[in-house]
Amino acid sequence: GGALPVMIPSPTGDTARGEIDFSHYTQWLDGLMLHGGSDVWPGSYGETPLKDAWQGDRYRDEYEIALVRAFVAAGKPVFGICRGLQLINVAFGGTLYQDVSTQRPESLVHRDAVAYDMNFHQLELVPGTRLAALLPGENRHTINSVHHQGVKDLAKDFVVEARSPDDGVIEAIRCTSGPWVSAVQWHPEFHKAEHGTLNDAPILADFLNAALA
Repeated sequence: GGALPVMIPSPTGDTARGEIDFSHYTQWLDGLMLHGGSDVWPGSYGETPLKDAWQGDRYRDEYEIALVRAFVAAGKPVFGICRGLQLINVAFGGTLYQDVSTQRPESLVHRDAVAYDMNFHQLELVPGTRLAALLPGENRHTINSVHHQGVKDLAKDFVVEARSPDDGVIEAIRCTSGPWVSAVQWHPEFHKAEHGTLNDAPILADFLNAALA
């Protein structure tokens, strides 16, 4: 899309370079994208891990929450993917299900370790949202699903833009105040046209246009 991705190093520890801090990156860069990966540490939203396997990554949480706050304060757009959605929700005061299948036993299988990015389910857009406007036409789409945590309590000033219609699990959120902040629970980078999954190009273009602006 014409953008140059840049990996932002931690401004502390072995990567420290003089007096550089997160605010300097907000001056140099036009937007922030948070990608998938390890669980969010339950302590980041005031809970104790229900299992040792769900300890998450406390240090990454602190680093990414600081990044989110710095970019939002600078008025720069922030986009989250999978863990990125969960981290954004927590950064703004929301909470998570530590494990959807345990805490929502009636839910679909949102993460299949064997199928991985070939695990699909339906997505239902919320009418009247920006995401629905970006994806006009059909209200339902097929998406991949590679997550076992999810939004429990939605952060203040955020709206739900899409859900899994079969179990109500939140799949997309957007901030309604301040700068452009949006996130999706699925992985747009795993788009497989041959399997009829959602073409996420309009979502990426919307983020890049916000960064360009």
